[in-house]
Amino acid sequence: MQPKPKALLALDAVSFILLGISTYLALVYAPTEAIMGDVQRVFYFHVATAWVGMLGFVAAGVTGIVYLRTQNLKWDIVEIAAVEISLVFFFITIVLGSIWARPVWNTWWTWDPRLTTAAITELIYIAYFMLRQGIEDPDRRARFGAVYTLVGAVSVPITFMAIRLFRTIHPVVIGTQSAAAQGGFAMTGGMKVAFFFALFAFTVIFIDLFWNRIRMGNLAAKVEQLRLKLSQ
Repeated sequence: MQPKPKALLALDAVSFILLGISTYLALVYAPTEAIMGDVQRVFYFHVATAWVGMLGFVAAGVTGIVYLRTQNLKWDIVEIAAVEISLVFFFITIVLGSIWARPVWNTWWTWDPRLTTAAITELIYIAYFMLRQGIEDPDRRARFGAVYTLVGAVSVPITFMAIRLFRTIHPVVIGTQSAAAQGGFAMTGGMKVAFFFALFAFTVIFIDLFWNRIRMGNLAAKVEQLRLKLSQ
């Protein structure tokens, strides 16, 4: 196994530091929201994980297009890495949203347009891995994955725009507030610092995990090639 590049080791360390700073800003530095109290602090990581989750799903769709044009299996590895990491981040988003919703909406879950579309997006990409497992040929599996992620990426803008297109209780913190939104709030200067730093920190963390996952994917691909040669 090739040693980890020094740049990646440095990025690992930077990601860990940024996560620590972001946690401090969210839990200590940012002021307590007047109405919702400390539970609002979930907001910073809730949005940041949603951001990188959607970013990865879109990246997977783009790499799917590149694979279909080049037929190079390295893009399938990149695609899998993007979906896998984003799937975890998006699940964290849903969990944090439920934690935030419980004291604000008095329920862990409601079939609000944003929550419903987010759940559908998560299920779409869970199905992606389940369906891939049934295809043994690497080229066929890669073609299927490329088309699937390209179609699945359509769910990302729908999820993002749901609170702007439909009547919803989910707050729109950035942009025009919904008349029906519950839990909406205006960010103070300290909140904005914590919010935008969290977006930056989790973007770096995503890149770090993405790079690490691609390295693992390349190793797994070499193992699979050896297995296929031995089976012939």
